[in-house]
Amino acid sequence: MTTTTREIHLASRPQGTPVADNFRTVETTLEAPADGQVLVRNSVLSVDPYMRGRMNDVKSYVPPFALDAPLEGGAVGVVEESASESVPVGTVVQHMAGWREHALLPADQVRPLDTSLAPASAYLGALGMPGLTAYAGLTAVGQLREGETVFVSGAAGAVGSIAGQVAKKLGAAKVVGSAGTAEKVSWLTDDLGFDAAFNYRDAKVVKQLAEHAPVDVYFDNVGGEHLEAAIFHMADFGRLALCGAIAGYDATEPLPGPRNMMMAIQKRLTLRGFIVTDHGDLAGEFYKTVGPWLASGEVTYRETFVDGLDQTVEAFLGLGTGANVGKMLVRL
Repeated sequence: MTTTTREIHLASRPQGTPVADNFRTVETTLEAPADGQVLVRNSVLSVDPYMRGRMNDVKSYVPPFALDAPLEGGAVGVVEESASESVPVGTVVQHMAGWREHALLPADQVRPLDTSLAPASAYLGALGMPGLTAYAGLTAVGQLREGETVFVSGAAGAVGSIAGQVAKKLGAAKVVGSAGTAEKVSWLTDDLGFDAAFNYRDAKVVKQLAEHAPVDVYFDNVGGEHLEAAIFHMADFGRLALCGAIAGYDATEPLPGPRNMMMAIQKRLTLRGFIVTDHGDLAGEFYKTVGPWLASGEVTYRETFVDGLDQTVEAFLGLGTGANVGKMLVRL
């Protein structure tokens, strides 16, 4: 039996901010699984800020997306056909063949999920790559110690919202977050337990952060003005975990770096970029430590859903405009 399905291709490389014409929805036919393969009907797709970088044809830590081929990303779904004894029909799995309705994959490229512990979608967010990113950034990179002050930029996103909560659970004395709307700021302080938060659109970040200084650990999802402000307000021997720089992802020209890098010398700061795939060794520790907090509700998360494959591009573009609270997901 063959399966007729749809997938989204990268039609052209974006110049600056991506637009709908950079993408194309294509109908395709998948063969029945060969020996050792499974056919997965995707139920939820993940869109993530890092995908913007893969749309450029530049050397990076992962290869760029190919033109006229389906994009890739995290997804969860149900096995509809199987030629593998290890992954039977009906198994809920996670894999990296997103941006499509169905995926034909080797069985060793899918991971069965225990949906009795959490909904499948959580494995794309709080229990998945974003959650592990938050944990690794605070522990291995930021080397957070009890009693310290933590500042998280982009704190209402999938990674930042977990990072702030986990920082409190790990003993931070004060956690401060930035976000782009009053609603998000309230969510951080009223629901997630951040000690303070501010809307970066209200005034200069360096001014708003001043009352919370000095900062011991900065978890950076934004870059740009936020990074410069954090350097200004870091404590001596502070650590900056550089996770993302979404403020510059759509730039068409190289952006100038922070203008106060001399302070990194004066304050003896550590600025370290990191990629979550370098910290796979922490996965077991992450699940053992953070999993129970999620199960008990001590750490919570939100998901922003859009519905249908045809809305996937809109969902991805919404990451750049702050359309999501928590994890942005596409429900099929």
